[in-house]
Amino acid sequence: MLKEYRKTATIKAEQFNGSEEMIKKYGIGTIDNYQYYIKTLEGDLVIRIGDWIATGVNGENWAIADEIFKKTYEEVE
Repeated sequence: MLKEYRKTATIKAEQFNGSEEMIKKYGIGTIDNYQYYIKTLEGDLVIRIGDWIATGVNGENWAIADEIFKKTYEEVE
């Protein structure tokens, strides 16, 4: 039977802007001038400017497309 589930863990996230600072901070690699990748627990993941970089409870990072992020997460006050 299909059931509904809600995410309950909080994350830290910031929107990727392609800056050298963020590239160094998250160890982001470049494929070419317009494509980037971030190392995740599941392997390398393409990240685009405007995507979000999420940091989980164990310090792991992953990319979330902007439209998915806005539908899934809300800022904690």
